Amino acid sequence: MDAIRHHQFGPPEVLRLEQVPAPPPAPGELLVAGTAHGVHVLDTALRRGEASGPLPPPRLPAVPGREVAGTVTAVGAGTDPAWLGRRVVAHLGAAPAGGGYARLVAVPAGQAFALPAGLDAGDAVAMVGTGRTALMTLEVAALTPDNVVVVTAAAGGLGSLHVQGALGAGARVLALVGGEAKVEVVQALAPGSDGLAVVDYLAPAWTGAARAALAGLGTDGATVVLDGVGGLLGADAGRLLRQGGRLVVHGWSSRAANPLAAATAANAAGIAVRPVVGPGAPDLGPLRAYQERALALAADGTWRVLTHRVPFAEAARAHRELEERRTVGKVVLA
Repeated sequence: MDAIRHHQFGPPEVLRLEQVPAPPPAPGELLVAGTAHGVHVLDTALRRGEASGPLPPPRLPAVPGREVAGTVTAVGAGTDPAWLGRRVVAHLGAAPAGGGYARLVAVPAGQAFALPAGLDAGDAVAMVGTGRTALMTLEVAALTPDNVVVVTAAAGGLGSLHVQGALGAGARVLALVGGEAKVEVVQALAPGSDGLAVVDYLAPAWTGAARAALAGLGTDGATVVLDGVGGLLGADAGRLLRQGGRLVVHGWSSRAANPLAAATAANAAGIAVRPVVGPGAPDLGPLRAYQERALALAADGTWRVLTHRVPFAEAARAHRELEERRTVGKVVLA
């Protein structure tokens, strides 16, 4: 079967399309013929040979990926045969080599979800992982109509959902994006809304434009920042908070932590840091409940899912475009 593997750590070009044996489904497993495969920024770090949070680099050769959607073609012993022929999506868990960049993937039945009617496989792949994280972030943020929210990387798979979730909670939103084309993409998430402002952080003196946009939203400072970028951009976004604001940290795609997230820096700035993952994060309960809710929000049209689709064989290109921030929405191999 076709699979994307790498035999060494390095740049995107180490990813190669290869023929590997199809995995037989073990007892309790489903064999899924994948038509959509999620690509995550975490995959790029592991491909480079870097540890990512608690995950060490994978053993080589490795098949990356932890999200897949497709059709069940076989079931393991003791597995309900009613799964056969059903369209499903699954998150494969936290193993360093997830195995999702393969055209046949063995999935524990307990991690699979039957796709709601009409839900596209690529959209489902986005929601089973990224949508889940968006809901967890919004729960930690506990937004109300009184909030003014800054969203970093707002044109990404996660940020675009944060924008929609915050607006859905009645909050006003300042969305930060990289590039003029992405400004239009995010504005289209809520056309005509007077509660959404979008600023290009690649533009000169963008923080001045951001403060002007906040003024246009009726405030001199944000009450909440949802940051998954970290580094200097995350810190600059955090400085848009007013005293007593909340910095909700759900990642660091820049490969550097947000310096304001350190306790001493946060205290000096008069803000509270709320991590969604990692040390200090709250116990938000079973992940499956968030996955179910995310899939339902996409299926009923409450959330619009943005995806950046790349042919399966061009996984190296997908990684390159993701690392160079040339993507809009969730990156999907199809």
